[in-house]
Amino acid sequence: MVLLRRPCSADNGRVKRQTPITVVGSINLDFVATGAVLPTPGQTVTGAALSIHPGGKGANQALAARRLGAAVCLIGRVGADGMADQALALLRADGVELGGVSVDGAAATGAALIAVDAEGENQIMVASGANAALTPDGLPEVIDGPLICQLESPLETVAAAVARATGFVCVNLAPTHLAIDDAVLRRADLLVVNEGEAGDFGRRLHGLPGLVAVTWGSRGATLLRDGVRVATAEPPEVDALDTTGAGDAFVGALVVAMLEGMTPAEALRFACAAGALTAAKAGAQSSLPWRGEVDAALGGG
Repeated sequence: MVLLRRPCSADNGRVKRQTPITVVGSINLDFVATGAVLPTPGQTVTGAALSIHPGGKGANQALAARRLGAAVCLIGRVGADGMADQALALLRADGVELGGVSVDGAAATGAALIAVDAEGENQIMVASGANAALTPDGLPEVIDGPLICQLESPLETVAAAVARATGFVCVNLAPTHLAIDDAVLRRADLLVVNEGEAGDFGRRLHGLPGLVAVTWGSRGATLLRDGVRVATAEPPEVDALDTTGAGDAFVGALVVAMLEGMTPAEALRFACAAGALTAAKAGAQSSLPWRGEVDAALGGG
């Protein structure tokens, strides 16, 4: 696999003098069916409305960080198909560096099938496609500066990326894969989990040198170190329309805030606001907020 790497230029926002953030992760096209209720096992729900949006946790987090002021390089894999152009459209339009995105001639671009109910809650099934073919060979030997990873890429690729990183490392432990190497958990400066994932990993999240952020949906988030609370924050009140992408907005925002030197409490509040604003709009990437929107929600603009 040939990976075309071009340098990123950190050219906007409050983090412009810092090394660009590298995101290693998934790129999908999301097919979203919005209806009154979510189906139960074996049930068919009719009357839904279909929309198609770019998505994938890696792509979402890359775009979230970019819209909040960071220069971002994305490393991922797409198929040689029409879905790839749609999946990359917003990333390209908003200036995410895509030189690390390679094309797989044998696999389709990843796709997510998402059902959303009237309250904004969702169910997601992912067909990984080309994302599953992103191997450690597709990574640079050294990843300079900050790194964000999730677990929609092969675990060996995540482990390799984390091991090759020279700077701040954030790993979003989603979706849950308990086979992730403990070395990844120990190396991470920041781990991000939701309530369910925190329960899945349990005490593996204790005794680590880095911070652990636990999100609680509309109840906000907590930042912990070795099981001890460092900070808590609640999101601004919004009318939730679609929670897809809200967690990814939180991740991108928390990393940007920490790299800018915000205090833990400030960073957590900033990330909660970004997640809430995302939930107030439909779609994953299309709903990710810009910096001015987050600052305004926090009373700063």
